[in-house]
Amino acid sequence: MTTFADLGVRPRTVETLTRQNILDPLAVQAAAIPALLRRRDLVMQAPTGSGKTLAFLVPMVERLAGHQPSGIRALIVVPTRELASQIEAVLRGIDPKLRTALIIGGVGYGGQTSALRNSCDVVIGCPGRILDLAGQGVARLDRVQYLVLDEADEMLDQGFARDVERIIAMTPTDSRQTVLASATIPDWVQRMIDKHLVDPEHVRLSADEPALEHGLVRVERENRVSVLSRLLRRHGGSAIVFHRTKHGAKKLARDLARDGHRTGELQGNLSQNARDRAIAAFRRGESDVLVATNVAARGIDVSHVGLVVNYELPETANWLTHRVGRTARNGAAGRALTFLSADDADKWRKLRREGAPDLMWVDDVALIATGEMRAVSAPEFSTAAANPSRPRAGAPPHRQHWRRRRPAR
Repeated sequence: MTTFADLGVRPRTVETLTRQNILDPLAVQAAAIPALLRRRDLVMQAPTGSGKTLAFLVPMVERLAGHQPSGIRALIVVPTRELASQIEAVLRGIDPKLRTALIIGGVGYGGQTSALRNSCDVVIGCPGRILDLAGQGVARLDRVQYLVLDEADEMLDQGFARDVERIIAMTPTDSRQTVLASATIPDWVQRMIDKHLVDPEHVRLSADEPALEHGLVRVERENRVSVLSRLLRRHGGSAIVFHRTKHGAKKLARDLARDGHRTGELQGNLSQNARDRAIAAFRRGESDVLVATNVAARGIDVSHVGLVVNYELPETANWLTHRVGRTARNGAAGRALTFLSADDADKWRKLRREGAPDLMWVDDVALIATGEMRAVSAPEFSTAAANPSRPRAGAPPHRQHWRRRRPAR
């Protein structure tokens, strides 16, 4: 068994990891850490929950070698506030003597500018606020030695491509080591790799699929709250339920709480403090259900999530992957259920064209009664949507895709 010491990590850092019961490196860490300790640029493509954060933080701690009053030496750019906060917490556990600045929106500037002016070693933040403080002259990035672009594909999805390019341009090109971590590598991310990384090593890991059970559940919209509530009671553990809109997430959280579930919500209309409290309560087990928008699809690392429910379909197949990635992490078993009704057929067909997996249909009655995921045949609206040139005989043209078979009882 390979150890962190075998990878070249110093005894002091190994000791701090051991105190946190982090004893053996995961696959992505064993592959990435030696290259980063050699100060090579690196592209890390691995599924969510595979251990990428520790893979880039341990070599960064080794390179910085403690606090120095010489300006910002490391910069970690991420797409969400929650991911930034999570990375800062992990970093503090590895080397609490390094001075960090968490640079995110949704909170005041005072604490962030104070941290930056206090001989900060590491900045962890989101593109918009980083550029804001850099434009004010408070965050100077011209001495950055170690640059991490984490969840690069989501920064593209959220429209941060231009901001990230501007941030990279503020860092030195000759002495900078760059790490790019991403679950997928779309064209924009590949162009950034080609432009900004120097002869990078590549680490690619595939998902550990056998740990995840994922199925489609036919639920018409008027029945969704009731079916979801019964499924959550049968599940009995921690679950994240994804809604498409902020307003919808708020209402659904209220409906589930009224039905007796210990429920929290995570959506963009909440203040940062409220979002932090919701995540903390969910991590501590004070709430069992977290109703969220896509803001929770990345950056939320909660080991005990046994179920993810897509109450509403996401906009893209990538978002489906990241939502489902909140469970079955690091080899643990997990389940995901995606609700579909007749009027979701076109949306699901679009996601399938984009690469969404070919999932089995699950018997919701058996699932609620026994907890077993039993496969059932696809409903007729699903088959019609997959074969639109073969409508069901006798159906009026505007209803052809939506004729439904009466579910077996």
